[in-house]
Amino acid sequence: MWGALGQVLAMKRAVIIAVSLVVVVTAFLAGSWYNQRASLKTSAMGARKILHYVDPMHPAYTSDKPGIAPDCGMELVPVYDDGSTGGAEGGAASRLPGTVNISAERQHLVGLKVQLVEKRSVARSLRALGRVAVDDRRVYLINSAAAGWVREISSVTVGSIVQKGQKLATFYSPEFLSSQQAYFYALNALDRFMNQDPPNADQIKLTRANIQQYGDSLRSLGMGESQIEAIGRTRTLTDQIEMTSPTSGIVIARNLYPGQRFDRATEFYKIADLSHVWILVDIYENEAGYFKPGARVPVHSSNLNRTYQATVSDAPPIFESASRTLKLRLEVDNPGQVLRPDMFVHLELLVELPSAITVPVDAVVDSGIQRTVYVDKGNGIFEPRKVETGWRHGDRVEIVKGLTPGERIVVSGTFLIDSESRMRAAAAGISGETDKDPVCGMEVDVGKAKAAGRHSVYNGNIYVFCIEECKHRFDKDPRRYVGEATDKEAVRRPKDLQGVEWQGATVTAPETWGGSRREMGTASGAVGRGDQLHD
Repeated sequence: MWGALGQVLAMKRAVIIAVSLVVVVTAFLAGSWYNQRASLKTSAMGARKILHYVDPMHPAYTSDKPGIAPDCGMELVPVYDDGSTGGAEGGAASRLPGTVNISAERQHLVGLKVQLVEKRSVARSLRALGRVAVDDRRVYLINSAAAGWVREISSVTVGSIVQKGQKLATFYSPEFLSSQQAYFYALNALDRFMNQDPPNADQIKLTRANIQQYGDSLRSLGMGESQIEAIGRTRTLTDQIEMTSPTSGIVIARNLYPGQRFDRATEFYKIADLSHVWILVDIYENEAGYFKPGARVPVHSSNLNRTYQATVSDAPPIFESASRTLKLRLEVDNPGQVLRPDMFVHLELLVELPSAITVPVDAVVDSGIQRTVYVDKGNGIFEPRKVETGWRHGDRVEIVKGLTPGERIVVSGTFLIDSESRMRAAAAGISGETDKDPVCGMEVDVGKAKAAGRHSVYNGNIYVFCIEECKHRFDKDPRRYVGEATDKEAVRRPKDLQGVEWQGATVTAPETWGGSRREMGTASGAVGRGDQLHD
């Protein structure tokens, strides 16, 4: 019995010893791993050197010592020699809402590509569709000058091409008889005076004037020039008055029939001279400036396989409310009259645009309310940036405001970054359009700020604020924060703060202070908050 008990105790003692050895080995390995990680971390931290400290909301403010930022009381963050920023433990500095951090592996996985922002001149090819129209200065109407009826008509109809002087119809009118008789009387009188010996020059001159007057009477009634000459030679009255074409062109209207009774001022034909036509083109308002009066524009007809050189008319374009476009008029010679009304032609104008910042269309995320690009800040950090766009041509769009040459932006994989950025912004309490607080520069949700009453109106512009303190400071002296110097006190720029002692640190600032009026006002406002920096 005692022997069995001893065996049991010996087995328990062996198990305890084995477990103890496992625990000791595990603790040793864990300690070694921890020490190695701590050593690596300390080594990594020690490898980085702090250059200076910056205000996370205004990186223009730098200090050689840690402290509190002058705007909204945020803690200054260190800037390391490797370009990264963070706290003492290497955490990320405060960034704009929606900023994302994507590793190189993920960038390759999603096909993310970045591109350098450049400012360059662009040659834009402006294409449009034009429609051939009749030059209304070359439209001729044939009307009746007296009552009568139609005897016969020719085969000419709408769309027919006619030549000048071509017979169109014959008609009868009683008023022609008296006019023909007066014309014949003047011709006979001229013959008598010419045969006198010696001829009477005064009578000949007066008679020639009468012949011209009676001939004009026949022309005004509608008799053609060739028929007037014919009856002048034969001195024979006719009741078949010929109606002829006053020009070469196309018949665009016909309103007479055989046996038709007509009154004075009845319209018979409308004929258009097509040797010179118009090209009507619908263009947008922002394109009108490219078409200067007198400019030459190539016009191509695909059906005819011909290209014409049209000229921009001096007449300004007419705005059409239905299509919300401008109706531009081009003028072009039409040899052979091959261009017909309502034909379509294509025009292409090469426009040299001034130097501008342009980016690929895919780089801009357009939400309908605002347009955003993502700027590569380095080390896998991508910051959303609101921009204003201008013209768009092909796969390029102009950036009017928001980017500067030399920056790098995302041009491929933008929507994937935008999705993550929106989730980050939502987690930070930003759900809509953002704008900068003019006092501290912090990005603020415009909708929430307005709902909370943290907004002010100055000179017609709406400004939103992150906290009530910023709004109070703005309302107290708004001109200081929008870049307007007061009469008694000029706004001190960051350049003026070089070497100023503040909270035990020396404040430094860059020599240049660029940006828009709002951005400059933001910086000036931040300086204005530190009353101890002023005299």
